[in-house]
Amino acid sequence: MRWHRQLRWKLFLSHLAIVVVADIVLLATASFLARAGLSQDLPLSLGAAAAETGPVLPDATANDSLQRQFELVVQQALLVSGFAALATAVIVSLFVSRRIVEPLQAISTVSERLAQGFYRERTLISSDDELADLSRSVNQLAATLEQAEDRRRMLLADVTHELRTPLSTIEGYAEGLLDGVVQPQRQVYGLIQHEATRMRRLIEDLELLSRAEAGQLTVVASVTNLHGLLGDMVRQFQPQFAVDSIALELLLPPSLPPVWADRDRVRQVLINLLTNAFRYTPEGGRVLLTAQEQGAMVQVSVADSGVGIAADDLPNIFERFYRVDKSRARTSGGSGIGLTIARHLVYAQGGAIWAESEGLGQGTTFSFTLPVAYGADGAEVAPGV
Repeated sequence: MRWHRQLRWKLFLSHLAIVVVADIVLLATASFLARAGLSQDLPLSLGAAAAETGPVLPDATANDSLQRQFELVVQQALLVSGFAALATAVIVSLFVSRRIVEPLQAISTVSERLAQGFYRERTLISSDDELADLSRSVNQLAATLEQAEDRRRMLLADVTHELRTPLSTIEGYAEGLLDGVVQPQRQVYGLIQHEATRMRRLIEDLELLSRAEAGQLTVVASVTNLHGLLGDMVRQFQPQFAVDSIALELLLPPSLPPVWADRDRVRQVLINLLTNAFRYTPEGGRVLLTAQEQGAMVQVSVADSGVGIAADDLPNIFERFYRVDKSRARTSGGSGIGLTIARHLVYAQGGAIWAESEGLGQGTTFSFTLPVAYGADGAEVAPGV
């Protein structure tokens, strides 16, 4: 932003303009009154008399008259310049305050509307100063709130759909069992239990997200061996991936150091990432689970050969309620909270998490870091998490 467009300089220049106008008026008034007033009191014959008889000194009466005239000239000049400065100050203040107050009133009005839940409100300020920056910030906040509200509504619709489906299944089989239409077989009870488990998992995810965003996640960190943990995760998911002919591979260096982390929380993160990779990797694809030391951290990555993520979606995928698959079809995509939970779990353990993708159809790599448990000297390191 150029200096002359900043509010501080606009205010400084406005005050400077008042001072300059006052000085100019003061000088001009004093000069005019001096020429008009003092010249009248000086006797015109004084010069001629001096030529004839020599220098003539003014008497005391003439000195008093000149002094009074000088004081009058100064008073008049100050009075005129004061009124000129006052008029200039009023005009400049009205102009400057209008350029400042009106945008502030517009921003205040939009802020009140946002507080009332009208997230589509926007400010319209065309200036190029700090007020315009404030206006853009308010508009950005409004856009973020609007997006969050849209995702909240989408979440409610998704949760309603997710809960309605298993509830309808359970209710239908229960009515069938009561009416004798459905025979009480082990397969029927297994299906009811599966739908109930599905409901419980969704409710637990919502509860975990609520605790995470409230900063109430419990993390019990300890020295954790990733070789065993990642191996267990591969063995757990291998049958599920094999059904769709998706290759699940594990690649670890032999000298991978232990990390300072909560084993159960790391399992939750990996479950979310592997489930996400399975969901978006087509049949015959490949998912690679790797880990490598990166200085004082260990980076764990889940890379798939799936559908990939568009560049516009990458910055938002860890936000709550956000789903890359925005369709209402539930054949793919989750409720939009799995990756948000994973992010909170990683942050709570002193790490970071991010996603990379070359674009649609190019696969996706999710990576997160965990602090190394031992320093270079072999002493145990227990980061505050």
